[in-house]
Amino acid sequence: MGHFEKKSAKTSQDVPTSAMPDVVFMLLIFFMVTTVLREVTLQVKVDFTEAENIEKIEQKRLVSYIYVGPQKLSGNKLGPVKIQIDDSIIDDVSAVRNIMYDKLKEEPRLIVSLRVHDEAEFGKVTDIQEELREAGTLRVNYSTKQEQPGGG
Repeated sequence: MGHFEKKSAKTSQDVPTSAMPDVVFMLLIFFMVTTVLREVTLQVKVDFTEAENIEKIEQKRLVSYIYVGPQKLSGNKLGPVKIQIDDSIIDDVSAVRNIMYDKLKEEPRLIVSLRVHDEAEFGKVTDIQEELREAGTLRVNYSTKQEQPGGG
């Protein structure tokens, strides 16, 4: 009697993983380059005013923000109107000039965007504009939200 043995395949069934570290590294680099991290923790409350015509800035890397609004206090309370640049509260308006001048030296195409609470004092905004003019930062805009049809 003949005895037959089942032949097994000699080929390996493993998936080649030698390129896996390269793929993971490329994905890591891709996400590091394309992800924008939030850089500023807001210490003031800003409710934007509404405007009919708004324009979106495409190159946000050139924008430096100045926040003006009531300071957030503990317990959901609001304090006096303060100026925030980056992560720090500015007590003296004249400090805006030096900070923005330094930023303008680093990036000559700098755009300063004022994010002002809708109930902030206009006098403080005017003082900030004067300091920006003295610093030579003449590209200034205001951040607003689109006015809803029907006034809402």
